[in-house]
Amino acid sequence: MKIVTSLSFRGQCREAFEFYARVLGGKITAAMPYSDAPPEMPVGDTYRDWLMHCWLEVGDQAIMGADMDVDWAPNVDKPKNGFDVTLHTEDRSEAQRWFEALSEGGQVVMGFQETFWSPGYGSLIDRFGVPWMVNTVPAGEWRGPKS
Repeated sequence: MKIVTSLSFRGQCREAFEFYARVLGGKITAAMPYSDAPPEMPVGDTYRDWLMHCWLEVGDQAIMGADMDVDWAPNVDKPKNGFDVTLHTEDRSEAQRWFEALSEGGQVVMGFQETFWSPGYGSLIDRFGVPWMVNTVPAGEWRGPKS
């Protein structure tokens, strides 16, 4: 089984996924614009270049995305709430690099720092409005912040 998070955008899906691919070292394996829809699914000119389906693979993980408008997804223009895309790695410097790159142009919620559960953790909302948590998985010898 694979559980995949699907993210909704309002015309920025391609830009967001190209950014995520660069930051995370992944590969976009599908990017289908609404203009590729079958003829029985008419698409207005505004939406022709928007993506109806995008798939980003990073290692054995993936995220999915699409562009939506308020006519189809009434709350797509509201802040994302109730979830975070969460990244975990054992490499603190890699986690910090992800955090810094994802937070560019966005909003830091909790700066990247050592916590009682992790040698490096931070949370942010990226410039596309997507909430992220970046966590360093502690190694066996890690014992929490030094007092």
